[in-house]
Amino acid sequence: MVIHELIHKRIVENRLAVDAWFKRQGEGLAFPFYSSFDIRDSGQMVAPVDANIFPAGFNNICPTDKCNAVALVRCFLDCHYGKDYQNIVLLAEEHTTNLFYWDNVGALYDLLTAAGRKVQIAWPKTLSEPLHITSASGKSMTVHGATKVNGEVVIDGVRADLIVCNNDFSQAYEDWASSLLTPMNPPHTLGWHRRKKSEFFAWYNRLAGEFAQIIKVPEYMIQVETEVFSNFDVNDESSRERLAVAVDAMLARLTQKYARLGIEQKPFVFVKNNAGTYGLAVIQSRSGDEIRTWTYKARKKMKAAKGGREVGEVIIQEGIPTRITTGSETAEPAIYLLGCQLAGGFLRAHSEKGPDESLNSPGGVFKRLCVSDLNVSIDGAPLENVYGWVAKIGVLAIANEAKDAQVEFRDYKDCCAFPLYKSGSTSGRCLTEVE
Repeated sequence: MVIHELIHKRIVENRLAVDAWFKRQGEGLAFPFYSSFDIRDSGQMVAPVDANIFPAGFNNICPTDKCNAVALVRCFLDCHYGKDYQNIVLLAEEHTTNLFYWDNVGALYDLLTAAGRKVQIAWPKTLSEPLHITSASGKSMTVHGATKVNGEVVIDGVRADLIVCNNDFSQAYEDWASSLLTPMNPPHTLGWHRRKKSEFFAWYNRLAGEFAQIIKVPEYMIQVETEVFSNFDVNDESSRERLAVAVDAMLARLTQKYARLGIEQKPFVFVKNNAGTYGLAVIQSRSGDEIRTWTYKARKKMKAAKGGREVGEVIIQEGIPTRITTGSETAEPAIYLLGCQLAGGFLRAHSEKGPDESLNSPGGVFKRLCVSDLNVSIDGAPLENVYGWVAKIGVLAIANEAKDAQVEFRDYKDCCAFPLYKSGSTSGRCLTEVE
């Protein structure tokens, strides 16, 4: 039996228990407005390899998912902020040259307006006049400067009730955000100027271990080994040597583990910036010697992250190959959530990458994967069920990350721990009980 089939079967058999566990774990936590998870499924392990709190890519999710997501947006805002929070500022990245990013902004704008909100798109800076942008698909939108008046964002004389942030603050806008009084979700303090991948994976692995016990499967099936390597300096030979020794040590542990568990794949790892995104400062390694002999090109790749930030700390992470293909293309699932609810998905596919490589690179395309199929039949959607639960464990990890870091979700109300949207309803009402 393929691992995802076993996990799916056990989730279905223990559905009441896992629903109750998820609700219990989420009580008292604050959830980001949205999140997304890149997931790897090797056939023997299924786990996230990246977690995004300011996700792009909403334009790529399944069309049916987009339709259903409107009610989730309305429910999240009504429940956690209230129906009086009508004026929304969608705070975007300054990707004027990445027109595909603006398709994502356009998709988010459409979701928020369809949910009954008034939306302005803005940057966290002053603009002399609004900027008009046309996305890759031809969608036109206007971008304003987010002018602050007494600490609150005001655009065209209208005070924002809430900022929905799609800017991960990798660049130097922390000062702008730190003096802000307008509530923001996700909060800027969950940006990459503070956040660490290692903190997420520590929480994810802890929660995944509990989940595995409930559904009665071995923990390794849904966990991913991750360790921190501090004081990293790619230009320092002694630092690279220490990293090489650490990589060899993890590979040795993985070799022993795989032999014990009957996993046939040869272990490999990824070295990743501990505070990075967009697939930058990520490199694969199958031995410490590969680190020792990094070329100038490889060292340059690991030197700087988004926004030109220096990479001073990395993680060494167990590599999980993907068994998923779409014809001749290697693929991996990406799952999107709104709050703690599954909102959409797609397969990221690449014709020039192998199953061991990172697919988050130029040349990727997107294929259908609809979490809405779970509304039709959980039993009949095993992949969506397994990947969906991996992502839901992930958002619990993010919420715990935020709690540990004492991140403030200003004006966020814990009015109903789990606003659920039931398939077939058009009201978008909040359900306070797991059904």
